Amino acid sequence: MACKSFKVFGSVLLLTAMCFSIASADQTVYDDSRQNNWQDWSWSANNFQNTNPVHSGTYSISVVCDGWEALSFENPTFDVTAYTNITFWINGGPTGGQNLIVKAALGAAANSSSYTIPTLPANTWQRITVPLYALGVTNVGDMDRFWIANNTASTIPVFYVDDIVLISAPPPPPPSTNFITIDVAANRHAISPEIYGVAYGTTADLNDLNSPVNRLGGNNTSRYNWQVNGDNRGSDWFFESIGDTSSVAGERGDTFISNSKAAGAQPLITVPMLDWIAKLGPSRGKLASFSIAKYGLQTNHDVYMTDAGNGVKTNGQYVVGNDPNDANIPSTSSYQQNWVQHITNVWHTATNGGLRYYILDNEYSLWHETHRDVHPTGATMDEVRNKMMDYAAKIKAVDPNAIVVGPEEWGWLGYLNSGYDFQTGGSTDRANHGGKDYLPWLLDQFRQSNNVTGKRLLDVFSVHYYPQGSGEFGTNVSTATQLLRNKSTRSLWDTNYVDASWIAQKIYLIPRIKSWVATYYPGCRTAVTEYNWGAEDHMNGATVQADILGIFGREGLDLATRWTTPANTTPTYKAIKLYRNYDGNKSTFGDTSILAAATNIDNVAAFAAQRTNDGALTIMVINKYLANTVPVSLGISNFGNGGSAQVWQLNTNAISHLPNLTYTNAILNATLPAQSVTLFVLPVTATATLKASPGGSQVDVALNGQIGATYILQSSSNLTNWSNNSTGTLTSAQLHWMLPGTNSKTFYRAVKSP
Repeated sequence: MACKSFKVFGSVLLLTAMCFSIASADQTVYDDSRQNNWQDWSWSANNFQNTNPVHSGTYSISVVCDGWEALSFENPTFDVTAYTNITFWINGGPTGGQNLIVKAALGAAANSSSYTIPTLPANTWQRITVPLYALGVTNVGDMDRFWIANNTASTIPVFYVDDIVLISAPPPPPPSTNFITIDVAANRHAISPEIYGVAYGTTADLNDLNSPVNRLGGNNTSRYNWQVNGDNRGSDWFFESIGDTSSVAGERGDTFISNSKAAGAQPLITVPMLDWIAKLGPSRGKLASFSIAKYGLQTNHDVYMTDAGNGVKTNGQYVVGNDPNDANIPSTSSYQQNWVQHITNVWHTATNGGLRYYILDNEYSLWHETHRDVHPTGATMDEVRNKMMDYAAKIKAVDPNAIVVGPEEWGWLGYLNSGYDFQTGGSTDRANHGGKDYLPWLLDQFRQSNNVTGKRLLDVFSVHYYPQGSGEFGTNVSTATQLLRNKSTRSLWDTNYVDASWIAQKIYLIPRIKSWVATYYPGCRTAVTEYNWGAEDHMNGATVQADILGIFGREGLDLATRWTTPANTTPTYKAIKLYRNYDGNKSTFGDTSILAAATNIDNVAAFAAQRTNDGALTIMVINKYLANTVPVSLGISNFGNGGSAQVWQLNTNAISHLPNLTYTNAILNATLPAQSVTLFVLPVTATATLKASPGGSQVDVALNGQIGATYILQSSSNLTNWSNNSTGTLTSAQLHWMLPGTNSKTFYRAVKSP
């Protein structure tokens, strides 16, 4: 509640001190009347203009409840991410003794959590503070309503409520200097360039992004018919089979491969595994699985093809028993093997410049929804295993060195449960397989097959991941949603982070899938072949994208393709470019990850890597703060005490080359704008020293220099003519060459490799 004004100035300070102050971001629900679009959705007898008693102001709410009735406030899909508590004043009236609870709803569904209000005393106002976490609605963007309810089946005496307020989270303190530790000798491991992939990238965008992989995937690829060059869109678009412009067999895949390779990117092509694929009508006309003329009125239809329904009857039930032949033809692994043969005929095999990556279909545990016209029953664990092994074997029979990718499952529930169990809401399929989680079981099945046949059928273990917090995967850029995006990337790696969504569990996606592979099918690479955190045209989307790419590299993911390619006018596109082509000459973030430790990662994140080709140290610092510039101090170990750092910065949707910064005493200081991504490039500058020490019949030649730098050891007998002896790269601060001793005078020098 806000403090009321008084004319007695001598009392104002005292009265103000007694009031409960609230931040400007707090939101009033009721103060003499309903505020801020909060509506009355009560199912109790209420008077919102009760005059006695009141806690403050003119009115309070009197409430009379029969059994289980409630005083309820509704504000559709209200974003409560920025709030921590609901507070209100309550009075037990002349009788007291009421037994009340507080509950809340997400969307239109009541949450099972509740908060019990202590039994009310008579004729006494007391302030109740209800933590939102107690109602199960912390950090959500779609709280629909909350209510104060009679928790008994009997009528209870009148009680009174006043001054209802949502309390905001305390604002973060102004940022002090953020200290970031960089150690070039610690946590060194290779970064796969294939984590910087996209989907459906054009040749121009792939070139500009210097993106190494490009995925052809998604729901429609599950029903692609390579012979007619068309697909069925499933539930994405009225279950219609639609032809591409070209009628040439396999043209879609061939064009995609051609466009990708023209930019130096490896294409990933999806091979359908469903038993039905698209059929086209006369003159390549569209066909629909749920004809309204054939199956009756439906709740929606294609305005451009009015007979194409959505497969939902007017009573809300799905159309069942439809004929798949209406818009589809049967498909088999042999049919798809012919497509693989076509691809190798046109493009050669994987090891001879052809297509390397074949993806096994898409999101199997959703087939019963996305493709319910041809696969109305959820896919079982056995069905998925059998299909994957069958199709993988067919692909490798044509191209033994092809890289097979799968299972492309959609998200958290799809990792743990088969489509059959997901559809039924039960655990029958799981129980039939020893109670095992779906994807670990699937990996183990491939391992067992490998042990029997000696043939690896799955090369890359792939999943999809989209954040599940309200509004994250979309255009919402409310303060609450931006703050949620800033921290929800923790679900990609943090073993202690509980996902702030309906999942409400520790996901730690990359360590989890790497652990599954190590346990159940060692040798598989890991991939996230769909992900997207939204807000593409906003700097919040860009800072999150930069954070994600840094995480992928640091955590050792092998391959990733974003869904899809952001428009090249957006800051999110430029966040990818900052990693792969920051100067327009395809200069990149480093390819050897090293230690970068920041203490405030929800607001300021940092990643570091060294480039193999020139030894340069690259440091990416992301200021996630929405409105604050941030001073940063980078302490750099095992690289050199001083030098000059190039500065490239993405800020307000532009990559700028800023003036170089000088660092001394191994400290680099900078001030970063709000919502910006800054790349520091530190060339190799340390002076190398060479020292020779006799050791019996050998000479120990030691080079002290900068980690990551490559030197050529040369020898001469006259200081004029020099011969190359050996080449070495410093993996620590010192590199040793043991050379045979000679009776003649020999001079040695180390020359930095170009």
